[in-house]
Amino acid sequence: MMGVTSLIVFLTTAVLTADMHPLHYRELDSLTRGSEAVNAVLATDSAALCSLILFVDSKTSSRSVSEIIGNLKASEGIAVFAVAGDNQDYNETQAQLCRMVDQARRLRQVSRCLRMMVVSDDAAFLVAFAECSLEGRLLVWSNRLLAVTRLSLQQLQQLHETFSQTNSILLLVNTVAGYLHYNMYIHLPYTPRDTKALRVASWTPKRGLVLTTHLPLFPNKFYKFLQKPSLVVAGGQYEPHVNVLFNSKTPQDTEVTFYGPMINLLEIFALNINFSYRIVRPPDGVWGAKMPNGTWIGMVGMVVRKEVDFALGPFGITAVRYEAADYTRPIVIDYARIMARRGRPEVDPWGFVLPLAPLVWAATLTTLLLLCLILLLLSKCSSYLHINRETTASYSVLDYLRVLLQQDVFVRKGSWWQRMLLIAWMTVTLVLTRSYSGNLMSLLAVRYSLQPYQTLQDAVDDPSVALIWEEDSSYVQSFRRATSGIYKAVTDLEKIGRNVYLTFSSISERAPTLVRRGDHVLVLEENSENVYIAQDFSTTERCDFYLSREKVLPLMFAMIGRKNSPLVPVLSNRIRSVKEAGLYDYWMKTSVPNSSSCAHTSTKTTVKASLSLTNLSGMFVVLVSGYGLGLLVFGLEAIIDWSKMSRS
Repeated sequence: MMGVTSLIVFLTTAVLTADMHPLHYRELDSLTRGSEAVNAVLATDSAALCSLILFVDSKTSSRSVSEIIGNLKASEGIAVFAVAGDNQDYNETQAQLCRMVDQARRLRQVSRCLRMMVVSDDAAFLVAFAECSLEGRLLVWSNRLLAVTRLSLQQLQQLHETFSQTNSILLLVNTVAGYLHYNMYIHLPYTPRDTKALRVASWTPKRGLVLTTHLPLFPNKFYKFLQKPSLVVAGGQYEPHVNVLFNSKTPQDTEVTFYGPMINLLEIFALNINFSYRIVRPPDGVWGAKMPNGTWIGMVGMVVRKEVDFALGPFGITAVRYEAADYTRPIVIDYARIMARRGRPEVDPWGFVLPLAPLVWAATLTTLLLLCLILLLLSKCSSYLHINRETTASYSVLDYLRVLLQQDVFVRKGSWWQRMLLIAWMTVTLVLTRSYSGNLMSLLAVRYSLQPYQTLQDAVDDPSVALIWEEDSSYVQSFRRATSGIYKAVTDLEKIGRNVYLTFSSISERAPTLVRRGDHVLVLEENSENVYIAQDFSTTERCDFYLSREKVLPLMFAMIGRKNSPLVPVLSNRIRSVKEAGLYDYWMKTSVPNSSSCAHTSTKTTVKASLSLTNLSGMFVVLVSGYGLGLLVFGLEAIIDWSKMSRS
C-alpha cells in the first residue's frame, strides 16, 4: 500500500489502548481464535494479495485487536479503524464511522484491491457502519466484507437488506459444548427481511473450513438467483423499443400490455437470471430529469428513490444521469433527425435546363467560343497568304450559333478547312440537340416534392415552423446547457414559443398530426420517427413525411439501475450476448410493419398530363428576356447612330 507492505494502523480520535475495555479470557479467546476462521475465509479468494481494512468498536480490547492483526495475512497491508471512547450516542458513533469510511475510501484509491472486515457485538454499531459504507460508496460489490459478531441472526435483521445487496458474509461466533464454532451466512438478494440467511460454510478448530452448500464463499448472488424474486421494473412507451397496449375490460379496469424488443430482452433476463417482474409506468410520463432542487423526476427518479429495481428505457447516456444511476452496456446507438411534411409534387419551371448537366452547358459554350476564335484566326491567315481572298469574310461566327440553334445556314463557296469545321460542329450539335430534346420531353412530366428542412439550421431559420421535442429528454437537457452555436439558437426559440414539448406517449398521438399541417417539425430519434412514418404508410399508403439528411446529437442508449447495484453488470453481460447474436437488431426490424417502405422515396414523381403555362414559364422568361435585351441593344444602336448623324 503506497509501497508499504508492513502493518499500517490508522487511529481516528484516540489511541487504541486508553479507551478500550478489557475482555474476559473466554471472550478474548473467541476473537483471537476467530482470526483463524477469518484467514480461512479470506484465503479462498486470494484476499492475502489485497489490502485489508478492519473496523472495530470501542468495546473491543486492544489486546484482541493485536491478536487478530497478528494472525491475519494481507501482503498489501492492514489498516485498523477504531471508534474511540465509550460513547453511547448513536449519532456520534455514526459521525465517527462516516469519517472513517471517508478515510478508507482514500486508502482504496492507492490499493490494488480491498477486503474489509468489521468486528462488533453491537447491532447499532453494525447498522451505523452499513449506512455510512453504503452512503460513502465504500461497500460496493468489488470490496468484499466479512462481518464477525456474536449476535444471533434475529438480532441482525436490520442488516438484511444491506447484506443481501452487497458482497458480504456474516461470520457468527458460537460456543457449542464449550467449543468454539463459526458459521458463515449470506443473505440472498431481493428476499423479505424475515427470510432466514443461507449458511454456506462452517469452521471448527478440528475440521477447519467446510462448505455446506454447492456455493463457494462470496458467491455472485446476482448471476442467477437461487430463489426466484419478484422485481419491479420501470418502463414506458418508447416505440419501437417498448410498445404499450391498453385493453379496457371495464370502465374501472384497464389492462396494460407491454411488448417490443425491450420486453423480449426483459424476458430473456427473467428466464436466464431467474426472476419474475412487474412493469410500472412513471406517473409523470417522462424519462428523467434533474430538478433545480436536486431531486429527480420520471423513471430516473423512481430508480433513485428505490421505487423500482431497474428501468428499461433505453435511456440516452448522459453525464448528469450517470450521477444518479448506473448504466448497463449500450443497447443501441441512435441519432436525432428532423421529421417534416413532404411537399406536394410541383413543376419546376426551369426544368428545361436539366437535360444537360452544368458541365455540359459550360463545355458546349466553351467549344463554340473556341471554334469562333479558330475561324477568325484562320481567316486572317488566309487573307495574309492571299488564299481564297473572296471568302475570307464569307463565314460569320454567327453561323456556328445558328447551327446550335437549329437554324438554316447558307454554305458559301469557301476553303475545305472551313467546310470541315462546319461539318464537325454540325455533327456534334446534331447529337447534342437530339439528346436534349428527348430528355426534355421526359423531364417535363416530372414533379418535384419539396423537402426544405434538411438541417437543424433550416428549421431554426424558418419563423413559420415550430420544433417538437420530447419533454425532459436527453436531447433537451443537452441543448439547454449550450452557450453558443446552433443548440443555443434552439434554446432561444423557447422565448418566442417555437419549441413544443410533449411526453413520449403524447408524441405518438399528436406529433404526426401537427407535422402533417406543415407548421411543425419533429426532432426525435431516427428509429422512433421511422415507426411513425411506417404507421402512416400502413394507413394511407403514401409517404407524406421525410427525414432530414443531417443527423444531430448522437447518443448511446442503455438500461439503468440503482447506483452501485450488482445487478447492473449482470444485465450487461446478458445484453452483450444478445447484441453479439444480432437478436436485438432483428427484433427492431421485424417489430414494425412497412418499416422500409418510405426509406428511399424519391423526391421526383412522373405524371401524365398536358403541358401548361406553368411547365413552360421558364422558357417564356428566357424568351421575354431575350426580346428585352434585343430591344435594349436596338435602342442603343439607334441612339449612337442618331448622335453620329447630329454631329455630322
